[in-house]
Amino acid sequence: MSATSSLAPTGDAATHPAFRATVWALGLGGFAIGTGEFVIMGLLPEVATTLQVSIPQAGHVISAYALGVVVGAPLLAVLTAHWPRRLLLVVLMVLFALGNLASAAAPGYWSLNLLRFMAGMPHGTYFGVASLVAASLVPPGRRAQAVGLMMLGLTGATLIGVPVAAWLGQHWGWRSAFVLVGVIALLASVMIHRALPNLPAPEGASPLRELAALSNPQVWLTLGIGAIGFGGMFAVFSYIKPTLIEVTGLSLGAIPLVLALFGVGMIAGNLVGARLADKALLPTIGGTLVWSALVLLLMLVTAPYAAAVSLNVLLVGTVVALAPALQIRLMDVAGEAQALAAALNHSAFNLANALGAWLGGLAIAGGLGWTSTGWVGALLAVGGLVVFAASIWQQRRGGKPRLPVAASQA
Repeated sequence: MSATSSLAPTGDAATHPAFRATVWALGLGGFAIGTGEFVIMGLLPEVATTLQVSIPQAGHVISAYALGVVVGAPLLAVLTAHWPRRLLLVVLMVLFALGNLASAAAPGYWSLNLLRFMAGMPHGTYFGVASLVAASLVPPGRRAQAVGLMMLGLTGATLIGVPVAAWLGQHWGWRSAFVLVGVIALLASVMIHRALPNLPAPEGASPLRELAALSNPQVWLTLGIGAIGFGGMFAVFSYIKPTLIEVTGLSLGAIPLVLALFGVGMIAGNLVGARLADKALLPTIGGTLVWSALVLLLMLVTAPYAAAVSLNVLLVGTVVALAPALQIRLMDVAGEAQALAAALNHSAFNLANALGAWLGGLAIAGGLGWTSTGWVGALLAVGGLVVFAASIWQQRRGGKPRLPVAASQA
């Protein structure tokens, strides 16, 4: 049975009540994951103080989570290829909840890194499968917009969840932020179980079929665009709190407001990027990478000025427009290995998270100053543009992507 026939049998799928309920439930899961992923970036000074390490060392916790996504996404996507979609999504969300609740109880630096790694493992497979389900509910020409609607939970987390959790972490300790994330994730698992029908896995799904995606060079090139090009945003945002305090001179109380502006930018970028991707996929990817390099470089100029840097942080958030575009690109080039490719997209994004946080930390630790992350971010965006150009070149030599899969492939 196809997802389309189950969820939107008549009329416009995007306005069907079952579609809305499904997207809201999946979006709440994304809200929990987004809050858990991004809130730590606003609490690095508190984590560093508690664990008695430097702020760049505390940034390793960000990288540990991201590496958990990198490892967990392909592993879980392959092992669970034949699972019913509702069961899979519920289990992934419960695992994420447990990882965050355990993180709140971590006794030290190494244990926290290990638990953040474990919490990150369900991330990529959750978003990959949720994206496939959402895209299957609409015609091919609206797939990016359907994915964008589902991803509103993730981007909305930066507007609401992250500032709230950051405020909670500043007043009640950073551990309380992870408790909040775990509770939201448990609620999301209940809603997913109630909202989604018992969708089966695609006919013939198996670990071997999913692994077939790894033989396609276009899959690797598309993942490379995300892994490198998206890293620029994380290089800057991972250290945005100390930058705003040390360079801009903002008070601690003003930080959540700037983080909320980043969330506004992410929501705008997600919605606009999804619509542009449905109209012109490849130009959207290339244009977003150029835009990313420009707004990240602006941090060098705007960082000393409160109003200018606040607007700049909003613009940095719009770089997330790359996410739905690359998700659809992977759907186009992955053939029948949809689950693995979709999950690997989030591995790539979190490899970008780890790479950006690590390189940004190196620049700061090397004495180049907090604003040096702008240079690091812009160079990573340019690197993504180079990989994008290689993808276009390879495609023109004969590596054309396959046609979009049918809705039943969700």
